[in-house]
Amino acid sequence: MQNLLHWRLLVAVADSGTITLAAHQCGMTQSGASQAIAQLEDTMNTPLLVRLPHSVVLTQSGEQIVIHARAMLAELDAIQHYAHQAKSAHVGKIRLASFPSAFSLLLPSLLRKFKRRYPAIELVQLEGTDQEVENWLALETVDVGVVLNPGKGRQSYPLGQDLWLAVTTNGHPLTRGRHPVDFSALAEHPFVLATGGCQLNAQRLAQMSGFELSNVRVTVSDWSTAITLVREGIGVSLMPASVIPPDAPGICTLPLRSPLYRHFGLVCSFSGASSAPVQTLLQYLQDHLPLPVSS
Repeated sequence: MQNLLHWRLLVAVADSGTITLAAHQCGMTQSGASQAIAQLEDTMNTPLLVRLPHSVVLTQSGEQIVIHARAMLAELDAIQHYAHQAKSAHVGKIRLASFPSAFSLLLPSLLRKFKRRYPAIELVQLEGTDQEVENWLALETVDVGVVLNPGKGRQSYPLGQDLWLAVTTNGHPLTRGRHPVDFSALAEHPFVLATGGCQLNAQRLAQMSGFELSNVRVTVSDWSTAITLVREGIGVSLMPASVIPPDAPGICTLPLRSPLYRHFGLVCSFSGASSAPVQTLLQYLQDHLPLPVSS
């Protein structure tokens, strides 16, 4: 098998019609080019050129071989172009911020696979409250962050959604018939306010619905602690479905009569939006995340 310079020389000869000019274009001496053409003809076991006094022309075999040589070199150029682009897109650092439940529930498996696929991209994960994530994005401290309920006018990349569920003990009066409950009726009972480190929690949802949680017995940031407190009879609660274990003993979950969701979206900082590694991450998530269900 000849090297690529031989094939580039053959195509240059076909285009220029002379070995002398083709040799100059390929950075070779005329004698070196003539020897290379002879090696090609010997390897192909067929004459490729007819040498005239002041030029050369391709034989019929030479014309057909040049067609394939052009295609081969075009594919090589495409590979080199891709590799050049990938060098900037697949190397670098991404600072990704999120609140705890998104890291633990939404992203771990995908991020592990992303790191295996793009080992030269360093992924720095920062964990904070939802408000801290917003602040980091505004201050350009991070490149991309998981945001709760990004506004419709804000460019974001959907990650998914989570249904809010009422959480009570088995046998609680609200569980009779296992019917959906009104948020206002849930709020009339002693309440365990679980925040998950986010401003968007039951208290905020109640205020958005026009009332207050007037009987909050305890406020905790950890979802599992809140479930334990509900099980101990301290109060009822409202939590995202994804943080509630499916086999939590002594716990009953009920949907709200008017369903409420929290939506997750990836938002770029100003500088992050122009980062090639960030665009690689966004494309990867877009290709591997299930389509979000509209509510």
